[in-house]
Amino acid sequence: MLENFWFNVEYGINHVLDINAYDHVLFLIVLTIPYLFRDWKRVLLLVSVFTLGHTLSLVLAAYQVVSVDGQLVEFLIPVTILVVALFNVFTAGKGAQKERVGILFFSTLFFGIIHGLGFAREFQMLLGDSDSKIVLLLEFALGIEIAQIIIVFIVLFLGYLIQTIFRFSKRDWIMVISAIVVGLVIPMLLHSDFLS
Repeated sequence: MLENFWFNVEYGINHVLDINAYDHVLFLIVLTIPYLFRDWKRVLLLVSVFTLGHTLSLVLAAYQVVSVDGQLVEFLIPVTILVVALFNVFTAGKGAQKERVGILFFSTLFFGIIHGLGFAREFQMLLGDSDSKIVLLLEFALGIEIAQIIIVFIVLFLGYLIQTIFRFSKRDWIMVISAIVVGLVIPMLLHSDFLS
């Protein structure tokens, strides 16, 4: 039982930290960079909302409530990253992340659902004919949450170092990292099967 629990949690952690599927990490980076360490509660809440959306779509897929075109989802995932990165670029240094809580949380939940749908097929193979789908989903979600907290901590820590030791302004930090992410995401969009 405990062996299964750790397998599922580890599976969730590896899903996020998979170097070949770095879209999840890119999304977390652009979600986190506008914040400082003192905002950690808000960031963790955002990340948990993202996990909730991710888990919700896996539940719907596991019970065959939804079925989505894989190519469309694979196209929409980089779109979600691009939207957040561009939002950062246009609002850098304006404190927009502090104001529109509703929009930010709703869009994060929605983007979590899209990212979850991108993983639904692989997850259904993991489930197989398992009777304890919900338990498996919750263990997997716990793994995802642990990995996301690690990434958020690293991003906040790097932001702290860059802004205090290297005297980068917060605005420049947000602009540079968001621009790098935009540069990584555009080729993902252009090479998408959905467009070909």
